[in-house]
Amino acid sequence: MRKTARPVDVSCGTLVVDAGGRLLLGHVTHTARWDIPKGLLDPGETPLAAAMRELREETGLAFPADDFRDLGRFDYRRDKVLHLFRVDVGAALPDLAHLNCTSMYPHHATGAPTPEMDAYRWADRDEVAALCWPRMAARLLAIGW
Repeated sequence: MRKTARPVDVSCGTLVVDAGGRLLLGHVTHTARWDIPKGLLDPGETPLAAAMRELREETGLAFPADDFRDLGRFDYRRDKVLHLFRVDVGAALPDLAHLNCTSMYPHHATGAPTPEMDAYRWADRDEVAALCWPRMAARLLAIGW
């Protein structure tokens, strides 16, 4: 008897990298962790469209599709893979104060709409392990960004 394969979710994200090789991270609201802008692929959506949508929803940033370099799919969890893209912004984002998350979830206690990300920062490779969840840090550090 063959086991039926469980469906695997695809989370599409963008590595936004500045001129110094630093990675843009968003602080995950109500946690101690930081993460890249990413989210699940919607039915009928391409990975690039999902990555562009998630970047816009979680940071307010929008770039032309030609600016996104496809890094490919990566194992992440038993039930989820990551499809990642990279956007090089050079020196174009020295100040992150204008970034804004419009993607909301209901607060666990009050039910009030709460942004998924509530702050932004640049991180060097040597900071990623301390800032991100261990699984995400390991994945990011294995990628040549």
